[in-house]
Amino acid sequence: MADAYDFVVKRDDLRSASTLPLPPADEVELSPGQVLMRVDNFSITANNVTYAAMGEAMNYWDFFPAPEGLGRVPVWGYCEVARSDVEGVPVGSRIYGYMPISSYFVVEPTDISDTGFVDGSAHRTHLPAIYNRYGFVTPEGGDTPEREPYIALFGPLFATSYLLADWLDDGGFGEAKRAVLSSASSKTALALAFLLQRDHGDEITVVGLTSAGNVAFTEGTGLYDEVVAYDDLEKIDGTDATAYLDFAGRAELRARVHAHFGENLLSSTAVGITDWEELVPDPDAEPLAGPKPGFFFAPDRFAKRNKEWGAAEVRRRITESQNEFIDHSKSWMTIRTGQGPAEIETTLLAFLDGRVDPSEGWSVRP
Repeated sequence: MADAYDFVVKRDDLRSASTLPLPPADEVELSPGQVLMRVDNFSITANNVTYAAMGEAMNYWDFFPAPEGLGRVPVWGYCEVARSDVEGVPVGSRIYGYMPISSYFVVEPTDISDTGFVDGSAHRTHLPAIYNRYGFVTPEGGDTPEREPYIALFGPLFATSYLLADWLDDGGFGEAKRAVLSSASSKTALALAFLLQRDHGDEITVVGLTSAGNVAFTEGTGLYDEVVAYDDLEKIDGTDATAYLDFAGRAELRARVHAHFGENLLSSTAVGITDWEELVPDPDAEPLAGPKPGFFFAPDRFAKRNKEWGAAEVRRRITESQNEFIDHSKSWMTIRTGQGPAEIETTLLAFLDGRVDPSEGWSVRP
């Protein structure tokens, strides 16, 4: 594994990236029970911007430690077991899961089964379980080479959307008759819109808020009853009971939503922060009208359903719905590919700056 490296960013300046050289994989000293995983491909999405922007607040930097002041941005994708003496995790196994932007990384498999394992490394045991599980890739599971880029692209995002939809089904909607989704062209919002239309299309009106330049694309997906540009927010009828699902995280937009819907806004839930630099409200801003905003944390919902349904059933339900969404997405999503640190940095910067065409998904190799 020539020219191995870790791709890192400065924690206090996410636009400042560099690579740190790693020794060849066959020279890495493994402790008993450890496995070395060669990274093959992964997606880069706005979700990774969330991981980096919330790295300190939500411990995302803890999954893959880096030198002081630096962070390894977590991504989702595919890797292969390059070195292993662990029974049940043979060399050559193909794995899907959570990984750093690196040539390779080391895990300590526990809870090994026919479907996968959990990384039991000491520094990860306090972190949410949803990120610590790795699945063996099999054609029977739908992980064909043609579908891999879509699974890497949508997998973590769709899981969030599925768990959010499940939470809404379980009372999060209240008596709302309309769901308003900001950053409506983002993949997580599109996945939620897909689930809401599929399961509640006759009961809930799904409205997407997006930038003027993304209106045509968002309408073209067919996943929203109505698509409205941010500047036209106040043109939406404010009299219906409404739930706001905030995928943008923009404090100014949140204030406008609350002011417009007022007492008819039954809930306001932050889910993602695609506009990550505008997350914090102006300290001199007026108090928000309507309900106090909340935050949806998918790992908590995952833990609840894991306990109630069992991990295998949770994965089955999410995978089944995700496959439906992937099939739908092929009419409006194009996969683009990149390779190497320079293209990784360029792609990540594009997401940080909000310069990514929503009709494109990025699959990258280190």
